[in-house]
Amino acid sequence: MKNHLSPSSAPALIPPTAPRGSALLYGATLAIALLALPLLSGCADMAGIDSHARMRDPASLGLAAAPSSSADAAVQPQTAVSADWWRSFGDAQLDALITQALQGNPGLQQAAARIARAEAFADTARAAQSPQVNGSLDATRQRYSANGPYPPGQAGAIRSVETARLSGSWELDFFGKHRAALAAALGEAQAARADAEAARLLLASRVAQGYFQLARLQAQRAVAERTLQQRTEMLQLVQRRVQAGLDTQLELRQSEGALPEARQQIEALREQEALARNALGALIADPQTAQTLTPRALAAIHFSETPAAVPADLLGRRPDVAAARWRVEAATQDMGVARAQFYPNVSLTAFVGLASVGLDRFIEAGSREWGVGPALRLPIFDAGRLRANLRGKAADRDAAVESYNAALLEAVRDAADQLASSSSIARQIAEQRQAGESAQAAYGIARRRYEAGLGTYLQVLSAESQVLAQRRLAVDLAARRLDNQVGVMRALGGGYAATPPPTAQAPQAAPTVAAAR
Repeated sequence: MKNHLSPSSAPALIPPTAPRGSALLYGATLAIALLALPLLSGCADMAGIDSHARMRDPASLGLAAAPSSSADAAVQPQTAVSADWWRSFGDAQLDALITQALQGNPGLQQAAARIARAEAFADTARAAQSPQVNGSLDATRQRYSANGPYPPGQAGAIRSVETARLSGSWELDFFGKHRAALAAALGEAQAARADAEAARLLLASRVAQGYFQLARLQAQRAVAERTLQQRTEMLQLVQRRVQAGLDTQLELRQSEGALPEARQQIEALREQEALARNALGALIADPQTAQTLTPRALAAIHFSETPAAVPADLLGRRPDVAAARWRVEAATQDMGVARAQFYPNVSLTAFVGLASVGLDRFIEAGSREWGVGPALRLPIFDAGRLRANLRGKAADRDAAVESYNAALLEAVRDAADQLASSSSIARQIAEQRQAGESAQAAYGIARRRYEAGLGTYLQVLSAESQVLAQRRLAVDLAARRLDNQVGVMRALGGGYAATPPPTAQAPQAAPTVAAAR
């Protein structure tokens, strides 16, 4: 506890005229107070209060532990994901969109503000470890009561009281309270940085997926427009056959009804495209650019191969896991602060200045004053406040540990899901390609038979439905493959380089001074 002395306080001091015996007594008292610290530390009662949650062992999930040092990180496999992973798609327009989003998105600006706030808290905690110096200047014009406890000459008089003082204090961190507070603040700052990287990764992923969604809708609209043209040509054929007496009004009405259906599908796709542009404009913070955007064709976008299994060093790649890990460290250090509050606070205080009654005597040598001495504060009875605070911090650490465990499990599930989808989509594309070729060949046969009068219009409609379904599926699979590649990049951390925290174990009450007892 810091002890800033006010001008009216009575500091422990050795007057210049005090006998030598008083100085020796003062020094003996100070020595006894410091030697009594181990004994006073033994009064702390923290029995039965601890954090019980345990962090999930990465090895149980088939993962390597997060590196505990730069040397350990160097021997682990390097991440295959670049920090600007979106450039692997080879689309300059997509690169520009993501760069624009990363520069102007309000969500990232909020994350940057949270980092600045966490760093300010860390600076505040760091400042608590250093001596504090304050200056004060007081000047009071006062009338003293004539009936009060004032001596003759002062009673009933009006005097000026001036005090100028430079005071300093330094709390000696014997029990690690300030060190733990600083470590906790630094942990929160690191967690804020990891959160910002997670937000950056999520934003880039959403922009890329929104871009591919827009490309998919445009490709689907091209399929629908091609279908409309095909059905228009088919209607003209049916009309000629009806005029020649080869078909009835039934085939004509069926062919005519297919056109409004195709136009309705085109209009529905235009609506979805407008919504996709609006969403993309919000992500890049520039709606006008999104409205005029024309994405590249899906087939022209480069696709990269993805890993076949979850990397063993996934813990070092994911910013969300790193943020949860740093919060465990911060909560662990907060427990250390709560434990240290059970022990005495020791501080050194000193002051020097001038004080006088009457401004004319303020700068005289006799107005000088000074003081120096230790201050010790020990909690004796607080009705369980410190124990309750420690229980709360232990619960906070339990919550942080379980949050880390949940983040770890989710990271493993997410990576496994994305990689499983990647291999499945590749197989689906191969099968769809064969099915599409077969459907197109069947449609050509059905149409030629109908034109020759050997088949029915119903057969043509059935074959056309299969072709249309395969064309739509081909577009969806191409878009899904690109969308999945974005998901894989995100699940593998997007090139994030983690700063490993120290091993976060629940702190034990074993301060340096207390260990001497």
